[in-house]
Amino acid sequence: MRTLSVTPLHGIGEIQPGDDLAQKFCDALNRECIEPASSDVLVVAQKVVSKSEGRFVDLDTVQVSDRARALSTITRKDPRIVELALAESSQVLRAKADVLIVRHRLGFVMANAGIDRSNVPGPNRVLLLPKDPDESAGRLKQGIGGLLGKSPAIIVSDSFGRPWRKGVTNVALGAAGLPALIDRRGQADRNGRRLEMTEVAFADLVACAAGLVMGEGSEGIPAAIVRGLNWSAAAQGATSLLRPLSEDLFQ
Repeated sequence: MRTLSVTPLHGIGEIQPGDDLAQKFCDALNRECIEPASSDVLVVAQKVVSKSEGRFVDLDTVQVSDRARALSTITRKDPRIVELALAESSQVLRAKADVLIVRHRLGFVMANAGIDRSNVPGPNRVLLLPKDPDESAGRLKQGIGGLLGKSPAIIVSDSFGRPWRKGVTNVALGAAGLPALIDRRGQADRNGRRLEMTEVAFADLVACAAGLVMGEGSEGIPAAIVRGLNWSAAAQGATSLLRPLSEDLFQ
C-alpha cells in the first residue's frame, strides 16, 4: 500500500434541493488544486446527498398512527419521528427507553431509520436517507466525469453505531467505481494458510478514514478525497455489504 492521504473539501456551503452536487464538488476539487484520478475516492456525507434530493420532511405534516404513538411512549421519542421511522423501515428490531432500532427498507440495521435533525435548517424539519444511495453515488460519479472528463470513485457515507461498541463510525451507504466488499477467501496468509472467512469491508474502511477529517458536528465539511488506494476487485455497490437475513444469528 502506498501512502494514504485524506483531504477535506471546504467551502461547499449549505446544500439546497435540486443543487448540482457534481458541479459543487468539481468546484471544491479545483479550489484544492486536486485533479481527480480513477483510483481516488470522493467520500460524501449522506446528509448533503439527501438535501440535494429534497429528502426533507416537515414534522407538522406527519400524521401519527396508533402504533407510532405506542412506540413513542416506550421509546420517549417524538411520535412524528417514530411514524417516519416506521414508514422508512421493514421491521422494528428493538424499542426501549431512548432506543429505536429498525431494519431500514434499504436493509441497514440502524437507529431511527437514519432520520436526522442535526445540521438541518429549520426548527421542525428532518431529513431522510437517499432513496437509493448506490444510485446516488453512480449519478454523482457520472456527473463529475461529464464535467472533468474523469471521475474518482464515490462513497456516500453515514455514521452508525455498532453492536457492543460505544461511539459512531462512518460506513458506506452507497458506492460507485470501487469494490465495496473485497472477498479474500481462498487466498493465502504469510504462512501459506488458506484464508477461509476474510471479506474486507473496503468501502467502510475508506469512509472511516474520510470521517476523521469530515467530523460529526459543526465542522461543515461534507466531503473528503482519499488518495493512494489501489484495488483490483470489480466495482460493486454498497448493498454488497449487507449481510443476508439468512445469516442473522441474533434474530
